[in-house]
Amino acid sequence: MKLMQKLMLTLAAGAALVSALPVAADTKPTIKIGYVEGWDDSVATSNVAGQIIEKRLGYPVKLVPVAAGVMWGGVARGDLDATLSAWLPATHGAYMAQYKDKVVDLGANFTNAKIGLVVPANVKATTIADLESEKDEFGGRIVGIDAGAGVMMKTADAIKAYKLDYQLMPSSGSAMTAELARDMHANKPIVVTGWAPHWMLAKWKLKFLDDPKKIFGESEHVDNVINPELEKKAPAVVAFLKKFQWQPGQIESVMLETENGAKPDAAASKWIAAHGDEVNGWLADAK
Repeated sequence: MKLMQKLMLTLAAGAALVSALPVAADTKPTIKIGYVEGWDDSVATSNVAGQIIEKRLGYPVKLVPVAAGVMWGGVARGDLDATLSAWLPATHGAYMAQYKDKVVDLGANFTNAKIGLVVPANVKATTIADLESEKDEFGGRIVGIDAGAGVMMKTADAIKAYKLDYQLMPSSGSAMTAELARDMHANKPIVVTGWAPHWMLAKWKLKFLDDPKKIFGESEHVDNVINPELEKKAPAVVAFLKKFQWQPGQIESVMLETENGAKPDAAASKWIAAHGDEVNGWLADAK
């Protein structure tokens, strides 16, 4: 009897100890997505995808703002799990060539993307070559974004190819659009590094300068690129990213919402709430 009592007391103590232990937390790994903070399309896409991954698939998400070169290197090393901001084949072509054996391209989230030099629609210049004869009008300067961006590298190539006596001025996406806003308000000519999709093309009357030498390449696409280990780490996330693709006009609405004062996460949340069918389609294979 005493032996039985001792056994019962031991079992009860064990049960009490187990019940006192904390409940195991969700063990799903954090998904780290690299994006370029000054690129409005990168911010919009990363926030929308990040919220879907976190709220619908249950994975914690960390959005990591980095320069383009650091973004690619981070995905290749596995410091980042993915980027949804890979402009191909031209803009980030050098990065893809460098890291192609260390990353996986899941396909485009945006098609018919474009980079180049953008000017007010009312200036005389129609091609990049025209800039040289109108150097005084434009002040001999091209307002750029962060120095490591693909569009900046292509602009440097264009300056050489078209023999332009211009200075390329690095800044940031927000600084570039701020200067563009000032000059558009003052009806002053300006040349900036530009790309589509971008809210500035909807807000002001602008045009891309023709590029007969094709230095900036043809129409591009923005791809979802991951570290190969993500397929083992979070297969549902990979399945979602394979289907995640914007339809025409969708990303611009998120970008414009942010430009009008909404925080990026709030603009993303609003778009997701209004496009349930689209989101469900993206998640169809994410089991």
